Amino acid sequence: MDTKKPYILAIVIVAIYTGMYVISKAAFNQGMNSFVFVFYRQAAASLLLVPIALVLERKNVQSLPLGLLLKLFFLALIGSTLGLNLSNASVTLTSATVASATSNSTPVITFCLALLLRMEVVKFRSSSGIAKVIGVALCLAGALTIAFYTGPSFSPINHHRAFRARTAHASKAPSHGTWVIGTFLMVLSNVTWSLWMVWQAVLLKEYPNKMLITTVQCVLSMVQSFVVAAVAERDFTKWKLHFDISLLAVAYTGFVVTGISYYLQAWCVQIKGPVFIAVWNPLCFVLTIFCSSSFLGEIVHLGSIVGGLLLVCGLYSVLWGKSRECKFFECTANTVNGVQDGQEHKSPQATELGKKGQEKATSMSAVEVV
Repeated sequence: MDTKKPYILAIVIVAIYTGMYVISKAAFNQGMNSFVFVFYRQAAASLLLVPIALVLERKNVQSLPLGLLLKLFFLALIGSTLGLNLSNASVTLTSATVASATSNSTPVITFCLALLLRMEVVKFRSSSGIAKVIGVALCLAGALTIAFYTGPSFSPINHHRAFRARTAHASKAPSHGTWVIGTFLMVLSNVTWSLWMVWQAVLLKEYPNKMLITTVQCVLSMVQSFVVAAVAERDFTKWKLHFDISLLAVAYTGFVVTGISYYLQAWCVQIKGPVFIAVWNPLCFVLTIFCSSSFLGEIVHLGSIVGGLLLVCGLYSVLWGKSRECKFFECTANTVNGVQDGQEHKSPQATELGKKGQEKATSMSAVEVV
């Protein structure tokens, strides 16, 4: 059962994220302001995480240095506050399917950022380097396809949708210009998430307490999101929550997504490695197409499907290249260490090669947090 647990949890995480895309879109169709929604979501998550953190990490709370708190403030600003607001604005302008499809670009964007920061190296003459370059190109092609190519549309699977739009404007198909803007907002959101992943991997090495770091970020993001929402929506009568899909969406994304799935994801990454979670992203894309068509009555366009498939192919191409590269460095390090163990006089060149291989494998695993 222990060997199957990561796979079961991965499917649970995929199902949770599918529900997040569908329920959030349903709330926005009902007239919920996306910026106010982010504040309520972070407030609900804080309400869940703070008591748990105070019970489990009471002694460690007082030991948080001021420098780390400042880093967590900017980390929350980039990942949670900016990333979630851009993502929800995109879902409002496009569809749940687009949001799920473009999420496959996050590991590839993370790789590109690591390349710019010189945390990654691409060898164009190696099969792993070629695979990573092809993956980046496919992801770019996928994003452009979703943005600029609509194509034939497919009728909803269920015409008696569970969550009907409250306004006629919400039920209308978005214009081409709105669709393009929404797609690129989602890509920009994925860029912020990628920055957040790289930076959080570094912070977790400095302070390896996932529960406390997650909770502090959540509280800081709640305060930041309130400021953003207050500026974006000054009519506080529209902040009122009713017993409808909006309240369900806030509770679901706050308690289940932020409070539970993030912790499950961190556990899976710790046990099986960061690539393990990324491999399951395409399943979320498939489930979101089915659920958004069934429950929201969304019209799925061929361009979204083709673009999503290109993004999936790009994701797997980059992951294959990185896994092959990691195996090479591990093999090199193990071979050098084995030779060293059998020799009385160690070669300085061999020692340096083994260290570089081990450092390279470590840095790549840190970058691949997804």
